[in-house]
Amino acid sequence: MEKASNRQRVLLGHLRSSPSYNNHESSLSASACLAGGSAAYGDDVVVVAAYRTPLCKSKRGGFKDTHADDLLAPVLKALIEKTNLDAREVGDIVVGSSLAPGSQRASECRMAALYAGFPETVPIRTVNRKCSSGLQAVADVAASIKAGFYEIGIGAGLESMTVNSRAWVGDVNPKVKRFQEAQDCLLPMGVTSENVAHRFSVTRQEQDQAAVDSHRKAAAASASGRFKNEIIPVATKIADPKTGDEKPIIVSVDDGIRPNTSLADLGKLKAVFKKDGTTTAGNSSQISDGAAAVLLMKRSVAMRKGLPILGVFRTFVVVGVDPAIMGVGPAVAIPAAVKAAGLELEDIDLFEINEAFASQFVYCCKKLELDLQKINVNGGAIAIGHPLGTTGARCVATILHEMKRRGRDCRFGVVSMCIGTGMGAAAVFERGDGCDELCNARKVESNNLLSKDSR
Repeated sequence: MEKASNRQRVLLGHLRSSPSYNNHESSLSASACLAGGSAAYGDDVVVVAAYRTPLCKSKRGGFKDTHADDLLAPVLKALIEKTNLDAREVGDIVVGSSLAPGSQRASECRMAALYAGFPETVPIRTVNRKCSSGLQAVADVAASIKAGFYEIGIGAGLESMTVNSRAWVGDVNPKVKRFQEAQDCLLPMGVTSENVAHRFSVTRQEQDQAAVDSHRKAAAASASGRFKNEIIPVATKIADPKTGDEKPIIVSVDDGIRPNTSLADLGKLKAVFKKDGTTTAGNSSQISDGAAAVLLMKRSVAMRKGLPILGVFRTFVVVGVDPAIMGVGPAVAIPAAVKAAGLELEDIDLFEINEAFASQFVYCCKKLELDLQKINVNGGAIAIGHPLGTTGARCVATILHEMKRRGRDCRFGVVSMCIGTGMGAAAVFERGDGCDELCNARKVESNNLLSKDSR
């Protein structure tokens, strides 16, 4: 708080030294902060609800016999039911998905929306930016709301890695052999993990420790009920692999978390992608099934409807990096997103950084010199799972609910992930009820409380 106050005084000094300051004094007057944001932001884009299914191990977990559309429908339905929103008011639904054939997945998503009770008048589309697809969907909706295309939208993510494989379809263009970076786009993700570990000296010990920490934190979060507010239980069925007999089940918890994971156990695993390598099945993200969805709208609409604001969408950035070390993406994207929000890294209270591989996760945290106590406080993809197209939206749900739980001690959060073929994405969110004296939370007679938010 003291640091923020100092920055505020510096800003005010700049403003007062400007010849135009007095001319604009009336337009900069402070006013009441309603629904959790500074008046300086105006009618910004807010998140009023964010939910996810449990994440389950593909081919072996609770969703192995569940159709993809039956994963998406429950979270879409929950957004409407829990907010009492009229589904007809939704301007668009954007679903991030990575592996499924585009046309088929688009149809499945449309079907899921109809299952969930959305009328035929509500449109839907898909978006694919690989592992950031879910976050891209949220950002696309936020951008459309800011542009005035509609006032209410849903950004979601969906992936069934049980159903859809990562195999290349058809022949590879032989031209790729003449362009090394293009050829590197075809590298198995595990090989890029080994490249990161080798180039930046990330040890096997560091990677295994990151995996242990991920499972430990996720197990603690699950056991204490910290995921309860973000998870929507899914009624489905599961078939006996021997008899084929089906039985109804309700999946309500992530099933990939291993509370007893230890360095000793992980140390016994062999490297998968390189002889004498360091990337193993134990320090890589889990292959998973699941869905997530985020409801966004203009602040004025949320206020008019009396909806509590879970979070505020601030900025989103995507960057390109060397495809051979695609895992470094967050180390480039996070500073860019934070800067675009007018903040500094030390202003961020929580980070959700996707643990695609422990190698790249460790590198990014070290490169940015982040406080480990702020990162993936409830575990990450190594323990919870990484259904590719879902992860971005899942991370948004997880970080916003955790920020709400922490209250005034947690104002800004960042969601970030690396992206196959060499990219990184990051978004900055603010806690929905993040009002304090720096947000012009009370009406005043002068500009002396002008906050850093006014930059």
